[in-house]
Amino acid sequence: MTLTHAIIFDLDDTLYPECEFTFSGYRAVASAFADRMGVGGDDLILRMQQLFDSPDRNRVFDVVVKEAGSPDSDKLVPEMVAHFRNHEPSIELHADARILLDQIAGQFQLGIISDGPCETQAIKVAALGLDSRIDHIILTDRWGRSFWKPHVRAFEEMTNQLDLAPQFCTYVADNPAKDFVAPNKLGWQTVRIVRPDGIYRTAIPAPNGQPQTTICSLDDLSLPD
Repeated sequence: MTLTHAIIFDLDDTLYPECEFTFSGYRAVASAFADRMGVGGDDLILRMQQLFDSPDRNRVFDVVVKEAGSPDSDKLVPEMVAHFRNHEPSIELHADARILLDQIAGQFQLGIISDGPCETQAIKVAALGLDSRIDHIILTDRWGRSFWKPHVRAFEEMTNQLDLAPQFCTYVADNPAKDFVAPNKLGWQTVRIVRPDGIYRTAIPAPNGQPQTTICSLDDLSLPD
């Protein structure tokens, strides 16, 4: 499949490993809150990492606070969530993403469409140095959570910013449960990257959310001569 005028990327687990941000956040939270919880910092990090690979992945802070028996648990959890979301992360681009972005710089218009709390996603973009590499960045949360994917608004807005017909836009992302519904509907080209450690590597496609192409590395993207 040949990519034409614009290549638009998802962020998390497409351009960098999402678990890196999560574990970076756990370290930041442990540093800030372990003493208040009366637990060792290393023990707290280990426990949060264990919970990441459990059914309690989305309740990690609730669980560790409850287990610690912290008296101010009602205050602690919201503070921990805010600290996690706003910490300065230690994250890096996937090697194939860095190589590809270097390779195609100046050859295509480049963009990002990403869900997630707006301030958090902006921090990730800055930490990865993407604000200087990417022409158009749309963080869907700036309009509110109801406009997160699979809503079409970000893709329509991106098409307008690019000043391109939809068929000349390609979206590269990892989660078929939401990522490809809107671009498929609008006539974009869609490519799913399935990384071995990706959080959504086993996700089931949503109705009309099957990507047109699936790859295992950004090295496999076919670029025009």
